[in-house]
Amino acid sequence: MAECDEQVPQVEEEETDDAKVAYKPPAEKSIQEIMSTDQEDESLKKYKQQLLGETSDTCFWPDKGNVILRKMTVLVEEHADKVIEINLEEQSQLKDMKFVVKEGCKYRLMITFNVQREIVSGLRFSNKIGRSIVNSKEEYMVGSYGPRKEVYEYKSPLEEFPKGMIGRGEYKVKSTFTDDDKNLILQWEWTIDIKKDWKD
Repeated sequence: MAECDEQVPQVEEEETDDAKVAYKPPAEKSIQEIMSTDQEDESLKKYKQQLLGETSDTCFWPDKGNVILRKMTVLVEEHADKVIEINLEEQSQLKDMKFVVKEGCKYRLMITFNVQREIVSGLRFSNKIGRSIVNSKEEYMVGSYGPRKEVYEYKSPLEEFPKGMIGRGEYKVKSTFTDDDKNLILQWEWTIDIKKDWKD
C-alpha cells in the first residue's frame, strides 16, 4: 500500500483550553497492529471487526488522502426546502461562495466524508466567522473513525443565525477540518448573508 502514502500539511492553531491540558495523542498504529493485539479477548475482537470491517484492503481511492471531505450541508430547522450544500470536492469553487439566509433560523452543519487506509483520530471542524471588526470561532469535535467505503455524516449541535438590525449583514466564514495531529485536511471560505427574510 505504499502507493497510498501521502504527506499532509499541518495547520497552526491558536492555543485552546484543551491545548493547555497538554493532551498527547496516542502513538499511531497500523490496522494490522490493531487487529493483531488482544486476540484472546472475543468481545474486543468483535468490536474491532465491527469498527474496521473484515477486509484488510482499506485503500479505496489511492489518489486521495486518508480523510476525503465530500460536502458540507447547512440544514435549516423547519425549512427543509432551504438546504444549502457545498461540494467540497470541487476545489476551484471553494472560494467566494455566498448564501442568503433568514435571520433567527435554527440550523445544523453536516459534514459528509470518507475515511480510508487507517483509523483517524480526533477529527475537528472549526469556523472562523468575521464581520467588520467582530470575529468569533466555532469548534466542533467530530471524533475518530475507521476506514470504510461508506460515507460518514457528522451533524453539529443546533445553532441559531443572528437576528435583528445589528445581526443582519454579511459574515465571512473560513472553515477548517483537521485531525488530532493538526494535519490540515481541507480549508475553504464562504459567505452567509443574513437578511430579514429568505431571498435569492
